[in-house]
Amino acid sequence: MVTLYKWLCMCRGEVWNLKKVVPLSLKIREYMITKIIHEEKIQKAKKYVEKGESFVIVTHVTPDGDAIGSALGLYHFLTAYGKDNVTVVVPNDFPQFYKWMPGHKEIVIHEKYPDFAEQLIRDADVLFCLDFNEPKRIEKLAPAVVAAEGRRVMIDHHLNPADFCRVTMSYPEMSSTSEMVFRFICRMGMFDLINKDCAACIYTGMMTDTGSFTYNSNKPEIYTIISELIKKGIDKDLIYRKVNQVYSESRLRMMGYVLYEKMKVYPEQHAALITLSLEEMNRFHYVTGDTEGFVNLPLSIENVAFSVFIREDKDYVKISATSLQAAISMAADIKMLRVENFMAHWSMLLPYLKKAWRNLILIKQKI
Repeated sequence: MVTLYKWLCMCRGEVWNLKKVVPLSLKIREYMITKIIHEEKIQKAKKYVEKGESFVIVTHVTPDGDAIGSALGLYHFLTAYGKDNVTVVVPNDFPQFYKWMPGHKEIVIHEKYPDFAEQLIRDADVLFCLDFNEPKRIEKLAPAVVAAEGRRVMIDHHLNPADFCRVTMSYPEMSSTSEMVFRFICRMGMFDLINKDCAACIYTGMMTDTGSFTYNSNKPEIYTIISELIKKGIDKDLIYRKVNQVYSESRLRMMGYVLYEKMKVYPEQHAALITLSLEEMNRFHYVTGDTEGFVNLPLSIENVAFSVFIREDKDYVKISATSLQAAISMAADIKMLRVENFMAHWSMLLPYLKKAWRNLILIKQKI
């Protein structure tokens, strides 16, 4: 063991110090992944973790797998650390196929219990803002979060983070916020507090935000992290089945309708567009999560490198854009626009989309 540590130090051009050997397991893992997050941010957030007594973890509206996975992963870590007052708060409900995840029953949904959720936020010593880069991504929760006196920490992987947190850890090159939560825990020297429940949630977030590791997942360190999560006892194959093989008949029929009737392919632009109205979704008995992943479907077509999915909801239009180029995928990922202001705000999205589709104005003309 000492020899291995000495070899790691030599590879890094550092002096071998026997005093650093303990705890060796943590030191080895520190060398296995690159130190992406700035050390001063790690140390500042670590102090909040150590001194805080009440914690609230908030994630974005219409939570996806990475939002729920990163939030519950951090929840399990803080609980294992000995924090008794930890709550995950989400703006609205999340898909049924994530409701097997350890701790999901403890999540407070603001849409159902607004007063209780906002009181938790007001009382929190520390608020972790996960998988969103600006307050409007949490919609009706935003006023309470922005006004809260607790220390706010952002952990996110989307571009252009707003300045509303004391500590902002935003790294768009990361595959997912769940990966960042893993790195954050390890960098604090607390890898051993990642238990099986925590590992399962983190893995779910990483898996879902990379299309089961089919895009934005070509960095070797991602698989180093996965290896460590498996060692915690998770069954990655079972997790895949719980997320991807429990769809309803109505969802599959809606997917067939989308592919046959609603997908428009633009060969010259190497792009595709899918739109769904509220009436169309209701025709297929839509429930939360039924359209998750639809934006990725056109990328399986040869020579299609960019995909946009636009769907109508009761009071907003949701735009999801993804590309074989990861940076563009993150830049345009899940923009929430009010229906009445949709066309007025279209120009805000254009700078991102033009990076992948020079003639994106065609989409606007087709809507």
